[in-house]
Amino acid sequence: MAFSMTQTPFPPSIISRPVYAPLVPRPGAFHLIVADGEGADAVAAMIAKAPDAPVMLARCHVLYTAGPNGTNQWDVIAGLGARQAQQAASVPTLLFRLARVLLDLPMGTQVYLAGTEGLMGQAERDVMATGFPHGDIQKEHRGSTVRRVQCVHCKGITENVRTDPFQCSHCGLHLFVRDHYSRRIAAFQGVNIDAEDKGLIPAAVERFK
Repeated sequence: MAFSMTQTPFPPSIISRPVYAPLVPRPGAFHLIVADGEGADAVAAMIAKAPDAPVMLARCHVLYTAGPNGTNQWDVIAGLGARQAQQAASVPTLLFRLARVLLDLPMGTQVYLAGTEGLMGQAERDVMATGFPHGDIQKEHRGSTVRRVQCVHCKGITENVRTDPFQCSHCGLHLFVRDHYSRRIAAFQGVNIDAEDKGLIPAAVERFK
């Protein structure tokens, strides 16, 4: 089976901007995998590298949903043969199911997240809320680069932002999308771009696809 690139290249940025690496199978009593869109390929590539894939899959629960661009690779996930695999209709539905799964995680669980930053960030936030260390959560970016952005002025969050600047879906301000990222809210920060020169708004450019 052929797999796409292991990770999306991002230019160097500030310290708070998340970085990603290919998923690596680790020994564990249980394996929780959360993915969307093209993240299915990252999961399949990771399983293919496992020294004892059948044992890993027998202790594995996968939660999956389509990506923000409509990419649905559920067939890849279903074909892995994990003990439990669930397809959700949306990210909110997936996160609802994740909350239930997190209640019963045994000691020694390994967590793997793959796909877009919006999904991985929210799943990471929820996993960390249970006390799971940030450094023990593996993340591999695949697919769309659209961003989840919080307006620093009204605190509203806009999903799947593609352009910079963009108009806040809550307060209507035109926002510059910063690379500053908050794990607490799982979002990048958007700052009013014409705060000093009202109405001086550059043309929106599609930076995130």
